[in-house]
Amino acid sequence: MTDLGLPDALPTRDRIALRRWMLASIVAVFVAVAVGGITRLTESGLSITEWKPVSGALPPSGDAAWALELEKFRQIPQASATHAGITMAQFKWIYWWEWFHRNVARTVGLVFAIPWLMFMVQRRIPRSLQLRLTALPLLTLGQGALGWYMVKSGLVERISVSAYRLTAHLGLALGILAVAVWTYSELRERSAEERSEPVRTSRQWRLALVSTATLLGVTVLSGGFVAGLRGGKIFNEFPLMGGQVVPPGYATLTPWWSNAFENPAAAQFHHRLLALTVTAFVLTLAWRARQAALPQAVRRAVMAFGAVITVQLVVGITTLLLAVPVPLGVLHQFTGVLALTAALIATQRAQV
Repeated sequence: MTDLGLPDALPTRDRIALRRWMLASIVAVFVAVAVGGITRLTESGLSITEWKPVSGALPPSGDAAWALELEKFRQIPQASATHAGITMAQFKWIYWWEWFHRNVARTVGLVFAIPWLMFMVQRRIPRSLQLRLTALPLLTLGQGALGWYMVKSGLVERISVSAYRLTAHLGLALGILAVAVWTYSELRERSAEERSEPVRTSRQWRLALVSTATLLGVTVLSGGFVAGLRGGKIFNEFPLMGGQVVPPGYATLTPWWSNAFENPAAAQFHHRLLALTVTAFVLTLAWRARQAALPQAVRRAVMAFGAVITVQLVVGITTLLLAVPVPLGVLHQFTGVLALTAALIATQRAQV
């Protein structure tokens, strides 16, 4: 497979254009994740009860249209529970957040689709990237459908969306981000100094970075179950949970495996355990990278990974202790995705 980091792998103009596209895509996904977090934490996600991919881009016009939207919302279970007695002003507040979230998602789709079409028509995407980059707009389209599938789970019998579907929605967003970040890093042209370095990343280091990035991905996904089960609102203490290492009510559901996905206490415990474990692994790698025989680009990426994961741990604990205020909850989600981005960059740079 062609090493796209080599200066002559593809025209400089195409390399720069493709990297800019990937960077714009990464930023778009970050914005969508952040806005999605705000929507979830403000309980706004079920305020729009229909999926209109095109016409839904426009908000209600006039008092009658707003009254109709509010009436539709009042028919779902959440309206009489979480939003009992909601006024028109309060409804508009949550409606605007969900409307903004959906339009951000539409924009993300365009950020992926329009440049892809232009580059394909102009034949500026190298053959080794065509399948991967073609998958991006298709995955984004699937993300929209999965988002509606998630919302539907909270419109009939539940007062919130399914934690399974919420985590799947998050997981697909992370998958899209991973493709964009990896490609962005892969398209970085390495300098003559980098190419002449006498050392290469050993197999052990590559395996360690791949394993740590995978564990971090699992950790972020476990946070999806915590969010879906409102698990951050319980046991707002650290390091113990209810005065115990293993929290009260940890294994109350049957079958036993369902506790990990449907029991808020178990979901929070697993997320804590995973977060502490992956942080320890990353900081160990960062410490060892100081003196290890590594290319400078890899060493810097590992050190940056260590710095980001430290910030993420501090933000996570603070968010928990304060019972997930909206700003900190969104920041925790944002830094989690940033940590995954740092992991992917470090892992990709170790491959060359």
